[in-house]
Amino acid sequence: MSQEQSPFERARKLIDDANSADPNQVSADGREWPKELLYSERMSEMLDRFKPEADQVMKLAIRAQHIERWKSPRKAYPEGRIGYLKWRKDLYKIQASRAAELMAQAGYDKVECARAWQAVAKKNIKGNSDTQLLEDVTDLVFMEHYMLEFVDKHPEYDEEKWIEIIRKTWNKMSAAAQQFALSGAVILPPTLAPLIHKSVTGGD
Repeated sequence: MSQEQSPFERARKLIDDANSADPNQVSADGREWPKELLYSERMSEMLDRFKPEADQVMKLAIRAQHIERWKSPRKAYPEGRIGYLKWRKDLYKIQASRAAELMAQAGYDKVECARAWQAVAKKNIKGNSDTQLLEDVTDLVFMEHYMLEFVDKHPEYDEEKWIEIIRKTWNKMSAAAQQFALSGAVILPPTLAPLIHKSVTGGD
């Protein structure tokens, strides 16, 4: 890796190289992508729209949020809610540690790496502005790019169930992110937009 690159450029390349190894391929924008590389691109793009003034540490933390996610599959844990919660808790820590490791390798100091670790590990969402920003971007990306896919996977859910799910997601977001989502800045799936608006505004 070139020493002429900045720590940010080196860290971003390390993150992208790691996610480029994802064996799961998805189609988007007329090309095939490693799944988690596409996700990281979408996270960075949303951050640039929602909070373009974010600093380098948060740009890297947000890009690395799903780093090497395929290495910790859900099926490695027991079925049911307890197994799911254990998988998710472990996954956050694994991804946080990997992000901090690559940032340190690129030249970031311990304080900066610790900041990224806290955000990616989703520590203290409502009390840590870094973690809240990561959560906001995650939820905005979910609404724009992944909610429709999630709906298609669960045809058994009725409208009441979807309203509950949407409201849980909404309540994790900051007021700024909520306003951003409703302003038209987020491209909501046309078939879901009315339900999303009904869920978060209480309207018909």
